[in-house]
Amino acid sequence: MITLRVNGRDHALEVDNRMSLADTLRERLDLTGTKKGCDHGQCGACTVLVDGRRVNSCLLLAVSTEGSDITTVEGLADGDRLHPVQRAFLEHDAYQCGYCTPGQICSAVGMLREAADGWPSHATQDITLPGVVLDDAEVRERMSGNLCRCAAYPNIVPAILDAGRASPAPDTEKEHVR
Repeated sequence: MITLRVNGRDHALEVDNRMSLADTLRERLDLTGTKKGCDHGQCGACTVLVDGRRVNSCLLLAVSTEGSDITTVEGLADGDRLHPVQRAFLEHDAYQCGYCTPGQICSAVGMLREAADGWPSHATQDITLPGVVLDDAEVRERMSGNLCRCAAYPNIVPAILDAGRASPAPDTEKEHVR
């Protein structure tokens, strides 16, 4: 028996200790926005936020997340008000089939937080600056763990850049819809 805090709500569940977080979210909590792509942590379709950090939920055991705050794509919007990243994806038509989109969005929220907090990436030009300047190369590097088979990257990158300008530090700790 574990209690998971998902999108601001506690859920008491009995789960097999080998069950992944992705399977638990989809099969036990009916949060099907989290997609299973490769089931090996290689595609990013299952990306969710755990304590504000992006993770591949197919690789994480659900039992290991007890006591953590889990945010799925369903928990980013505040009622009818979309998260800035969700809004930017719509405005830029940053999806085609949409399968990878929930993972892309969750990953973008996490990476924008990392950049706002000054975490450098392999593409960061000057790590001595107090913060990270986001450009195409920086976004592509930071999002490299999220694959899109439709190749919607020409729209995904500008969407993330716009969301970053609209809200340099997206609030992943916001009050969740209850």
